[in-house]
Amino acid sequence: MIFFWAFLIGGLICVIGQIMFDVFKLTPAHTLSGMVVAGAIISGFGWYQPLVNFAGAGATVPITSFGNALVQGAMAEAQAHGLIGVVTGMFEVTSSGISAAIVFGFVGALLFKPKG
Repeated sequence: MIFFWAFLIGGLICVIGQIMFDVFKLTPAHTLSGMVVAGAIISGFGWYQPLVNFAGAGATVPITSFGNALVQGAMAEAQAHGLIGVVTGMFEVTSSGISAAIVFGFVGALLFKPKG
């Protein structure tokens, strides 16, 4: 049953993104930013972790989970180190994913010829 809920919740998050493209005519950058901010706001209210517990990968794979990671990192470090922890916590939690994206993007650019 966990696969069903992961598929359903992940699909609903993607449907919201597609609606932002089609109905509101937002650019990919605006949609991406909006989804990250929405994930951060939902996480700030404490609603994202119950969604992750319920839907598993359906809530952790979409881009909204990046906003959740930013907020969770900032809140954890703020409790440990005060106001400066808000800034450092966001980078500490998300740095490995961002670094991997940069490295793999660079390797991909070296191995393949982009079409342009």
